[in-house]
Amino acid sequence: MRHGGKILIDQLEAQGATTVFTVPGESFLAALDGLHDSNRIKTIICRQEGGASMMAEGWGKATGEPGICFVTRGPGLANAMSGLHVAQQDSTPMVLFVGLPGSAHEDREAFQEIETKSLLSSFVKWAAVIRHTERIPEYVSHAFHLAQSGRPGPVVLGLPEDMLAAECTAADAKQVRIPSPRPNPEDMAELQRRLHAAKRPLMIIGGPGWSVAAQKAIERFADRFDLPVAPAFRYQDYIDNRHRCHVGCAGIGIEPTLGAAIKNADLLIVLGARMGEMTTSGYTLLDIPNPKQTLVHIHPSPDELGTVYRADLPMVATAAGFTEALASLEAPATIAWSGHRAELRAAYEAHLRPVALPGAVKLAEVVRAASAMLPDDAIITNGAGNYAAFVHRYFEYKGYRTALAPTSGSMGYGLPAAVAAKLAHPTLPVVNFQGDGCFMMTSQELATAVQYGLPVISIIANNGMYGTIRMHQEREYPRRVIGTTLVNPDFAAFARSFGAEGFTVEATSDFAPALQSALQSTKPSVIELKLDPEALSPRKTLTEVRQGG
Repeated sequence: MRHGGKILIDQLEAQGATTVFTVPGESFLAALDGLHDSNRIKTIICRQEGGASMMAEGWGKATGEPGICFVTRGPGLANAMSGLHVAQQDSTPMVLFVGLPGSAHEDREAFQEIETKSLLSSFVKWAAVIRHTERIPEYVSHAFHLAQSGRPGPVVLGLPEDMLAAECTAADAKQVRIPSPRPNPEDMAELQRRLHAAKRPLMIIGGPGWSVAAQKAIERFADRFDLPVAPAFRYQDYIDNRHRCHVGCAGIGIEPTLGAAIKNADLLIVLGARMGEMTTSGYTLLDIPNPKQTLVHIHPSPDELGTVYRADLPMVATAAGFTEALASLEAPATIAWSGHRAELRAAYEAHLRPVALPGAVKLAEVVRAASAMLPDDAIITNGAGNYAAFVHRYFEYKGYRTALAPTSGSMGYGLPAAVAAKLAHPTLPVVNFQGDGCFMMTSQELATAVQYGLPVISIIANNGMYGTIRMHQEREYPRRVIGTTLVNPDFAAFARSFGAEGFTVEATSDFAPALQSALQSTKPSVIELKLDPEALSPRKTLTEVRQGG
């Protein structure tokens, strides 16, 4: 006989879980009791459920395994919804458990009661409530399968308090095995024919289920075919950016030559990417529903293929399955597009040169310095804001899963993701870029980093505003500024108050020594960059935006 909390934690161990993120609640005390006895699972205490759920999502990104999170009912779940939304839009495997009131009080609007299934059904893969203790293994097994299969995503299981506390006998479920679909030989033969007939082919990569092996396979394939490859938005680490076939990112602020190349390609091979709004420049690079480009779209979920665009050659395959099959393709004797690929590469390299902007601290040069100083396997995290556009443009990613960033554009993501990344990969440097507004949304998780001795580095771009919204505001309603000005703390002193290191950078030349000191520290570090508000975006000043430049 085991109580439900013990049965639940035994199922997590059976599925290979090693870490859970939580803000504790009285609604799932039995699960906490189960965690107390676990020798395999480390319990990470977080400071707010939004941070906990983003850590779980970051863990899913960093490891490829479902991130696990426990939160309480009502306000706990409401806070955690931010991380669930990131997981859904980013196709990240995640399982979130929600403590619920006892079954006897269901539908009475009991203390913190919330109707889990209807609330979440629009943006998670599955939401359910476990009402019988003996069915815990069944539900957890199904949750882990759904979270990882097809297009991965978040799953939520509600845990009524009395169900968790009850004792019963239950057989543990076997560990989930996820099938890995592969393209059939006929589809690969058709792809080869289309490649041999192409004059302006281009490949876009992204999405779930990648690995170092998949990255290397793509790089070998690109080499053999001299094929231009562009990562989708937030997937820049899927190919070494120094590779001659990497031609820039298909995302926000796309380099114009690359945007034109995607629009005018005669063959577009899309592996794993959903081709959402950010990757397609607001759905302008491909016609809907029938692109003028010959479209080959490969995705692990058949439901994703054809959602927006009709592919000429759709394939249901994982990144692993497809990249393994690429070895069977033969390159044409004469490659017609080599010059085109070289032009795109030259345009990308020119795009890396910083644009002159006002201020003593040049964010573009800071990002370029970090890109040069950090080892190839350093993990970079960020949230959302205009500062992220500088990272997006000027940082060169070298290896798979060295970037953790939200395709959903969620602010506050960078620090929780950095904590998760450091827990998953303790020997690797982890550097988190955030804006001042972005950092303050989850800054309390600096306490989590200190508590667990995680020397993550946060670089805060402080310009005293919500920069992205100010940019749009000044463009649409010049000089009518409201709701975007921020008064901030001394971020270095703020960090030191937690027991972390704090550095203030007031000139670009101060940054490299500060980063070097932070890399050598055994504590978390915060490096505050004092930016000129005029340096609003990588391309334009605030005044230029206001004047319609």
